[in-house]
Amino acid sequence: MTNRITESPSNHDGLDQMSTKELLTNINKEDETVALSVKKIIPEIEKFIDACCPRMKKGGRLFYIGAGTSGRLGIVDASECPPTFGVDHGIVVGLMAGGDKAMRKAVEFAEDDTEQGWKDLLEHQINKNDTVIGIAASGTTPYVIGAIKKANEKNILTAAISCNPNNPLAKEAKYEMTAVVGPEFVTGSTRMKSGTAQKLILNMISTSLMIKLGKVIGNRMVDMQLSNDKLVDRGTKMILESIDIPYEEAKELLLKNGSVRKAVESYKSNLD
Repeated sequence: MTNRITESPSNHDGLDQMSTKELLTNINKEDETVALSVKKIIPEIEKFIDACCPRMKKGGRLFYIGAGTSGRLGIVDASECPPTFGVDHGIVVGLMAGGDKAMRKAVEFAEDDTEQGWKDLLEHQINKNDTVIGIAASGTTPYVIGAIKKANEKNILTAAISCNPNNPLAKEAKYEMTAVVGPEFVTGSTRMKSGTAQKLILNMISTSLMIKLGKVIGNRMVDMQLSNDKLVDRGTKMILESIDIPYEEAKELLLKNGSVRKAVESYKSNLD
């Protein structure tokens, strides 16, 4: 039986009797521990990234699969990779129990289906070059465990992000990333500290992989999509850091070429 620390009683009681300031202070006090919990498993995260990156360099994709908050966090992280790093939408894919409609409204019992996770992956023609990360705070979600088991059978690289020690999902995955954050402020509400830990780990994974795949130069998102005026202005200023031209000329160059990287390369090639 898994020791579900994520379901254990809160360190705080009488929440309904606390003032607003007490609620906020105590929530924040709990949140302060999350980054330290993630810090402890940096070696595990490192091992996974170093295993995943070569596969992605060969064209492999990264799939996140989860249920509830965990599934939503995976979808959010995946959806932010194309605008931030200029990769195709199919490179990092988020899937969740109940499908896209579950993003807004819970689909009852969807996470209890042990077969559906793999079926959802098959819709994307998953293959042995790809990688699957199962995300589940408890580490006991049948939808996620079933998908990871099947992926293992097909020799697909698997990993798990969870928050309970010695949980079934972590034991099933080839790479385990378990951030033990302890009891939630509201007992069992894993959208809180557990969700924050998962978000931090997903940020670390996707950002590190994209940097290693060449999508960042220096500290700049040189392939970001120009989807609004703010990002056009940001991109223009990035160009000005690389080449000495007027702002309007840099902006025109950016819009013509579609990315900071291509704009700078185009300008420099015309000088040769």
